[in-house]
Amino acid sequence: MAMAIRVFLTLLLFLISTHLTSSLYEDQVGLMDWHQQYIGKVKHALFHTQKTGRKRVLVSTEENVVASLDLRHGEIFWRHVLGTNDVVDGLDIALGKYVITLSSDGSILRAWNLPDGQMVWESSLQGSKASKSILYIPKNLKADKDDLILVFGKGCLHAVSSIDGEVLWRQDFAGESIEVGHIIQSTDEIYVAGFIGSSEFYVYGLNAKNGELLKKDHTTLPCDTFGELLTISSDKFVVLDNMRSKILTIKIKNGKISYNQKPISDLIKDSSGQAVIVPSRLPELFALQINSHVLLIKVTNEGDLVLVDKINNVAACSDALSISEGQHAFAFAQHEDSKIFLFVKDVSDWNGDLLKESIIIDQQRGNIDKIFINNYLRTDRSYGFRALMVMEDHSLLLVQQGEIVWSREDGLASVVDVTTSELPVEKEGVSVAKVEQNLFEWLKGHVLKLKGTLMIASPEDVVAIQALRLRSSEKSKMTRDHNGFRKLLIVLTRAGKVFALHTGDGRVVWSILLHTLRKTEVCVHPVGLNIYQWQVPHHHALDENPSILVVGRCGPSLATPAVLSFIDAYAGKELNSLSLAHTVAQVIPLPYTDSTEQRLHLIIDINQHAYLYPRTPEAIDILQREFSNVYWYSVEADNGVIRGHALKSNCIHIVDEYCFDFRDLWSIVFPSESEKIIATVTRKSNEVVHTQAKVMTDYDVMYKYVSKNVLFVANAAPKARGEIGAATPEEAWLVIYIIDTVTGRILHRMTHHGCQGPVHAVFSENWVVYHYFNLRAHRYEMSVVEVYDQSRADNKDVWKFVLGKHNLTSPISSYYRPEVTTKSQSYFFTHSVKAIEVTSTAKGITSKQLLIGTIGDQVLALDKRFLDPRRTLNPSQAEKEEGIIPLTDSLPIISQTYITHSLKVEGLRGIVTVPAKLESTSLVFAYGVDLFFTQIAPSRTYDSLTEDFSYALLLLTIVALVAAIFVTWVLSERKDLQEKWR
Repeated sequence: MAMAIRVFLTLLLFLISTHLTSSLYEDQVGLMDWHQQYIGKVKHALFHTQKTGRKRVLVSTEENVVASLDLRHGEIFWRHVLGTNDVVDGLDIALGKYVITLSSDGSILRAWNLPDGQMVWESSLQGSKASKSILYIPKNLKADKDDLILVFGKGCLHAVSSIDGEVLWRQDFAGESIEVGHIIQSTDEIYVAGFIGSSEFYVYGLNAKNGELLKKDHTTLPCDTFGELLTISSDKFVVLDNMRSKILTIKIKNGKISYNQKPISDLIKDSSGQAVIVPSRLPELFALQINSHVLLIKVTNEGDLVLVDKINNVAACSDALSISEGQHAFAFAQHEDSKIFLFVKDVSDWNGDLLKESIIIDQQRGNIDKIFINNYLRTDRSYGFRALMVMEDHSLLLVQQGEIVWSREDGLASVVDVTTSELPVEKEGVSVAKVEQNLFEWLKGHVLKLKGTLMIASPEDVVAIQALRLRSSEKSKMTRDHNGFRKLLIVLTRAGKVFALHTGDGRVVWSILLHTLRKTEVCVHPVGLNIYQWQVPHHHALDENPSILVVGRCGPSLATPAVLSFIDAYAGKELNSLSLAHTVAQVIPLPYTDSTEQRLHLIIDINQHAYLYPRTPEAIDILQREFSNVYWYSVEADNGVIRGHALKSNCIHIVDEYCFDFRDLWSIVFPSESEKIIATVTRKSNEVVHTQAKVMTDYDVMYKYVSKNVLFVANAAPKARGEIGAATPEEAWLVIYIIDTVTGRILHRMTHHGCQGPVHAVFSENWVVYHYFNLRAHRYEMSVVEVYDQSRADNKDVWKFVLGKHNLTSPISSYYRPEVTTKSQSYFFTHSVKAIEVTSTAKGITSKQLLIGTIGDQVLALDKRFLDPRRTLNPSQAEKEEGIIPLTDSLPIISQTYITHSLKVEGLRGIVTVPAKLESTSLVFAYGVDLFFTQIAPSRTYDSLTEDFSYALLLLTIVALVAAIFVTWVLSERKDLQEKWR
């Protein structure tokens, strides 16, 4: 019998150990995580449709991405995400094989190999003055058998070799103070035209081979100008006067300047409204927009203006496209309800249409923002056209023959804020998803599974097996699961569009472009700020859908009025919207809900007023009951001031019962000559702490100082606010504070000498971890500070707990001045950091992991035990049993702990963690230009079995054990009987 028990335990341990591994097989990638690649809103596009090679379109975007897209399917051939400050200013093709990009205000010029995107060369262009940057690749302009690339930036004109990026010559215009508008080619000469001020127009003629200044001319225009100069041809320009009532035509002939001016009222009778020159490049034409009308105006050889056409309700215009020698096509689009009308006209023959199509489009994409066209030859030898459309929601569409060939949701590359929502409960008797398969597909699936089991599957088979698993998995259902893995990630993008993504496979469940965040005459520059959970019905109100609140304002300034939108989290419909008369400086979700489970919010404006939402009498009653318990703080980083606030009374000068005045409770003013606020962070309002007591190795008990009203502040020396290396170690220091935001009491203060920012921090339970740079050691560091309540140190007698003399669950007031003690430690860290987050679980029992977004755009999971301030060089046996790791000066970087595996979240900006119902598991969402989602278990899946657990093997093991026990019992009984007969 004992032998049977030993066999049983051995097999059981073997089964358990096989499922505690954290390894990931190739065919498991994508089962618990997903990764989506985007490029952002396109601002430059070039078609490359030569007969040889794959047809593609080259783009640069507002997310500083340079990419090559498949023209047939819209997939990414290759892409490069440049730095945050490396803004792409120009895009072109040189030598038919290099993609040329100009970025960083005209200071960096790069050449990329067209087929595979490999960088060929990079040139750094020097200059002494900030100016407009221009990239111009002239045709048939050579210097010593080398094609030239002309770049104006930083006040200098550079001629760069297209073969190796060498700067052949340089002409400095910084001393001239000219704001160059255009570069023009004329045989072997180059003309540079621009303004000094707003009325002095200059033209410089240069030798294309050596950059020698050949001629210079200027003229004073009769009035100041408005907007940018637009090139009409190699010798003609147009610009508006400062009143936008006249069009100035400037002509250059043999280096001499002449100009004409013509009132807009001479071209059109109804010229009321603000005129703007559309930046579309057309030969001998230009487009002038007045209100909703676009005027096509031709510039004659004599410089006179002739109205060609007047088009109503134009959404976007393209540049001219050369389709044959002397023939150019021009496209514009018009909106009408859910349709887009696309027109392509011959610039020289305006009466006919080369193309006229109507396309049905989703209204949630908004209006067309930009349009780029390309032509192809049909089988009947006539010209066909395709259009690349950039929509208001930053999505990208390719339209051909009246149909949308493909679309990309590139608005998801600019996520601003994220929240989550639970899915509806699955009702009994309702089939959520039905999968119909024919016999062939059924057999094919089983053959693929058999190949995977026998490990003879090809790479294509592995992809097919993975797709089959994804389709058959229950993770993509639109209902809740008992583990809480299936949720909706609701994200707000910079375009003012809200998406709901399914955590199972990342698909877009619904999307809505908010009309409150669309550009109108009243709200000119709308900005989406944050997204909050507004109504979260619980089990007694499951018949109601949850809803979310989106807060925005009508401009980047704090003085612009606020806008609110309320959205159904299941249907994606806007329930209500408000354009507020007041501003929004801060939004405070209160921990109170009304009878309909709408959460109360306070919106703080810039005039020291607090507005309550929802605006209902019940909400007022709830707030009045909790009036004395509402506290918040504000940070004025520019002034170096932190203030604490509380409600005082109803607004005196405003007739609004939902408006309240508030008073300042305290303020902390940091000395501006020695400290500047560079980072602040506080705890999550919904974080769960399992226990306040922490048992030490000597069985002593310490109590965590757990308060939601605690703020971490990092200040740096004034000279240490800039880039690393801007200050010497003697001039740099970092001062960190932990402050109680109710009383303004400074709980802890510490100075790091010779250190500077940027500082990235995360606050959880009673500890804070922050990352910074140590100038003395020339390395990054991470420090941890843990705060404990020393005033409760006498609560160690177990009998007092049993008798109820120490009630740890009783409320604790911040006005009770606890005696706190801190433990801290610092460690070197290899990487610079973009974001830091901490895992969160349902009950707070599972150990914590830090999720660190590295400079390589990956997410590293670091066990909190490595950042334990009690680590020592030689831990005792008791400390080892507790799990304390021996002290090292550096934190380990283990390649297997990257939760993004080999993937990158390009342009990583933020990490969000959400607890699942299963205590062991935390859901992680990382966003940037790419999106990434996964599930992690910091303490392993101790409360569940993995999806690939073999139940058949378990059943066979149990049967074998039962049989072994029976056989062993029989043999044991027989042996005992034999021994008794001896």
